[in-house]
Amino acid sequence: MAKALIDPDALISMFENATAKQGEQLKRGVTDVTLTALQARELSLKNIRSTLKAVSEAASAGAAKNLVPNIDTEALLEQAVAGMDAALLKAVDANRVALETLVAQGADLRDKHLKKAMSDLESFEDTLFAALKKTAAGASAPLAGAWGQVLEKMQAGGTLSGAQATLTAEQLTQQLHDAVRSTRAASLRAAQAMAESYTAMVSGVLIGMSEAIQAASQAAAAPKKTPKR
Repeated sequence: MAKALIDPDALISMFENATAKQGEQLKRGVTDVTLTALQARELSLKNIRSTLKAVSEAASAGAAKNLVPNIDTEALLEQAVAGMDAALLKAVDANRVALETLVAQGADLRDKHLKKAMSDLESFEDTLFAALKKTAAGASAPLAGAWGQVLEKMQAGGTLSGAQATLTAEQLTQQLHDAVRSTRAASLRAAQAMAESYTAMVSGVLIGMSEAIQAASQAAAAPKKTPKR
């Protein structure tokens, strides 16, 4: 598996020394680290998976070392997950912009490459869940319990990136259908215009034929000149 481009020690330290008042700061820190790692490489599902795994494991290791009195470990992990979700939301938006541009230029979402891109986009949430489950499975007993609570809440309510990915897929599909309908409508209008002018075309042809016949008849009826001797 490809290694994620993050500094695990920095993340571990961030969570190890976090206080209850630093929730939003933790979330932003995780978002920045995750997004930077995603931006540094091709935004493939494989790279996303490895990045989420590395970030969640570092956050988990740091939370396990946190000795701040009365610290809510579950809350720390929730901020880590929220930070990763926020980074994925940016990745969803990047996919949306790219796919919308291609569809606007006439690309067909049924193309195998675009079909895979759409499928990967809709797998972002499952990829996040899978990474967190692996991290939870490798955590010590107290931390594993906190992870279990976080995952239960997430799966019940879903993620922001998952919801946006679903909406994006629906909008792109609708955009493609609208483009197809627009093309068909333009073709129909052109055909209708031709149909409406058909009788005029036929009349024009008939007039031309009549004039040609009349000219031929006049030529045939004209008296022939007798050649002089």
